[in-house]
Amino acid sequence: GGAVIVWLSVVALAIWAARIHPERHSRRTARALIIGGGVLIPTVVLTGYLIYGLALIPPLTRPAPPGSTQVVVSGEQWWWRVRYRSPEGGVVELANEIRLPVGEPAEVLLESPDVIHAFWVPSIAGKIDMIPGRTNRMRLDPTRTGVFRGACAEYCGAAHAQMNFYVVVTERPAFESWLRAQAEPAREPRTTLQRRGRALFLANGCGACHSIRGTEANGVVGPDLTHVGSRISLGAGILPNEPVDFLRWIARTEAIKPGVHMPAFGMLPASDLRALAAYLDALE
Repeated sequence: GGAVIVWLSVVALAIWAARIHPERHSRRTARALIIGGGVLIPTVVLTGYLIYGLALIPPLTRPAPPGSTQVVVSGEQWWWRVRYRSPEGGVVELANEIRLPVGEPAEVLLESPDVIHAFWVPSIAGKIDMIPGRTNRMRLDPTRTGVFRGACAEYCGAAHAQMNFYVVVTERPAFESWLRAQAEPAREPRTTLQRRGRALFLANGCGACHSIRGTEANGVVGPDLTHVGSRISLGAGILPNEPVDFLRWIARTEAIKPGVHMPAFGMLPASDLRALAAYLDALE
């Protein structure tokens, strides 16, 4: 509403300025326009916006009740590391996707190991910076089920515009079932192609950066891939989660997401790429 009023005022002034004659425009009127329109009105309007905006912050940062879902989100160049406490007390890690129960407050702890990022899910809450060396807290109160897109709202480097994620809000039973499934180790390959893909994953050094629980891969630099096949997207929200997109991502990583730290494996034969994509897609 405020933006519409400001826009209409500026357009009205522009039309008026285009129609007046220079000889009728006195120095006194010009001074009044500059001081009033350039100093006083912006000061009043922006002060009002500031007061309104500051009033919105306390509800975002107030603690969630004890026992609420707690999620630790780390913004990294250029993806999101997400960690939950499992029902058994361990830690469940995934990437670029958050799930929450509907109608219940959740607390999100926000961190960054590299540069300043900003966590923003416009359909659920405002945005808060993720600052290296400190942990910020944010409360989310999802009121309806659905899939909501989030993004980094602070310029953080080359792939900033491709640093997105999804928040999936479900009923409590579905959320608990999902969290139990995420705590399980990776599913065993069921086909010859998938078994070959697992062998290739380990043989080509992928496990140095990525972790797949239940295998020898235990890297901590990149996203945990234990259940990557069950996620909505690849590459932090830039590709659908389909076998053909797994293949594209593995073979042409830098071309798809310039600045990404993961090396491309386009030098592998097409048959190897298909096997890798089949294995990763089956990790549900």
